[in-house]
Amino acid sequence: MTIDEFQKADLRVGTILAAERVEGSEKLLKLQIDIGEPRQIVSGIAKAYAPEEMIGKQVVIIANLEPRMLMGLESQGMLLAAHGENGEPILVAPLAAVPPGSKIS
Repeated sequence: MTIDEFQKADLRVGTILAAERVEGSEKLLKLQIDIGEPRQIVSGIAKAYAPEEMIGKQVVIIANLEPRMLMGLESQGMLLAAHGENGEPILVAPLAAVPPGSKIS
């Protein structure tokens, strides 16, 4: 991958405003995220994170992916995560609070 290709990814910090389990799924959470504008993201993190612990957390997302339907819900981006020793997702987040929508460069 070239630096030009990498720069096409619109990486932003978002603040999670609301989170809930997706009915009929053990893995999915529906998140409402402020990235300077409202964004809904459906993410497969429900086995590792409870909805109530997500409120107020800042996360890094890819904001310029084409929307995708998951379990009948539109997902407008993707959370970035590493994988722990047991394969569980570990969300990528800034070390200090930044304004929602801040670009990652």
